[in-house]
Amino acid sequence: MRALIKLVFLLIAAGFAVGIYFNLYKDELVGERIIGISVLASAFVLMPLFLAHRWKGKRLQDYTLTKENMDRMNNKTSDKPPEQKDDKDENST
Repeated sequence: MRALIKLVFLLIAAGFAVGIYFNLYKDELVGERIIGISVLASAFVLMPLFLAHRWKGKRLQDYTLTKENMDRMNNKTSDKPPEQKDDKDENST
């Protein structure tokens, strides 16, 4: 999967480069179309591949804000004792 993502990224980057070349030195309309196809490929091909690779084996419930997760986060912050000042700073003067 990792090699496929790298290959698709390199192809899309090459597409951007070719599109910029065509835009600057050859036919501007063709360059714009190549750049547009590269943008669409990065949005609809590369991004889903990357997200599927990164989310494999993870649970979506761990990353969503449900009532249970909100309660658990609130309990974690309320369990900590308030920070105490150091007596060394006050006594050193």
